[in-house]
Amino acid sequence: MTSSVFTALGHPLRRQVMTHLRKGPLTSGELAEAFDASWPTVSRHLGVLKDAGLITAERKGTSILYRANTSVLEDAAAALLALTGKDTGDDDIKEAAE
Repeated sequence: MTSSVFTALGHPLRRQVMTHLRKGPLTSGELAEAFDASWPTVSRHLGVLKDAGLITAERKGTSILYRANTSVLEDAAAALLALTGKDTGDDDIKEAAE
């Protein structure tokens, strides 16, 4: 996991985009309608999310459908939980070793 994931999630609009994409794939135009931002601005944010691996883009005719890449989100969540010591994967192993 790279810091680009956390950098990408650092902007509130990009987090909101991820929330919308969790419900299903959307085009950039559909996303732009959901926000008080111009289409080019939303497209730039989509580029940051795509570069970080948080979303995928699939061309459908003249449109591009964006989807959340949930595996990257899960990895990011696991990394954050590990930093807090609240990850669920290692506790049983640590207790068994003691």
